[in-house]
Amino acid sequence: MHKILVTSLICLAMPVLFTGCHRKAYRLDEHIGICGLNHASAAVACGLDYLEAGVASFLVPEMDDEAFAARRRAADTLGIPIYSANGFFPGDIRVVGPDADLERAIRYSETALRRASEVGMKVLVLGSSRSRQIPEGFSREEAEAQFLDLLKGIAPAAEKYGVFVAIEPLQKEESNFINTVKEGAELARRAGSPNICVLADFFHMAREKEDPADLVAAADKLVHCHIAECARRTPPGVDGDDFTPYFKALRQIGYEGRISIECGWSDVAAQLPVAFHVMKEQIQSVR
Repeated sequence: MHKILVTSLICLAMPVLFTGCHRKAYRLDEHIGICGLNHASAAVACGLDYLEAGVASFLVPEMDDEAFAARRRAADTLGIPIYSANGFFPGDIRVVGPDADLERAIRYSETALRRASEVGMKVLVLGSSRSRQIPEGFSREEAEAQFLDLLKGIAPAAEKYGVFVAIEPLQKEESNFINTVKEGAELARRAGSPNICVLADFFHMAREKEDPADLVAAADKLVHCHIAECARRTPPGVDGDDFTPYFKALRQIGYEGRISIECGWSDVAAQLPVAFHVMKEQIQSVR
């Protein structure tokens, strides 16, 4: 009895050292969000955790602070936090190739990261297929060097503002550069910053026939995920895709990031509750 009492007192007095005494276990099924601020009402109705916005459309990095303030005021009325944003660069900001403008891209990124921190966002997703498309005849090695220069150029701001930049691997139909989580994670490591990381999109992974085990190999750099069904990029529950191999891999690595539903909707009000239920059921089935 004496030992039990002493242990309990120690746990109360030293919460930092004995985190297991008070910390709630992380539940991935409680950290599901949806891409698109226009889906806020449906997300709130379903009990989703957050929204994922657009970098170019919400953070408007090449517009003045007043323009951003107006968007921020509108976001404050949504009733749900904005955790992340995708659609990093508009197509006219090239980051590889002979027309690459890294100075503009880095300036744009610094503003985006500052504004993201001001609203409490934690992840900016760097997909931007048009910006990073390698032009025909251009050296892949040179394109890779340019992209690394970009990552190293934006890393100081990412670290300063406490926001992660997550490289998004895309299927070959959308981009000819960085098509797998393995490639993205390796580039993130080479950038040499704790705030340059990688995203895993289960839709793109399935299209590229990438093994879910690659999530385990990328554990040190994986900070965010996207989900949609493989055949038609539909929400979970439409075609019946089984995502448990991905969820098993995430559980194996102790993943504590979030998963955004990024797909096409025919009726979000009707489909989102089903998608949310299917995801929670599959996540909870993994032990």
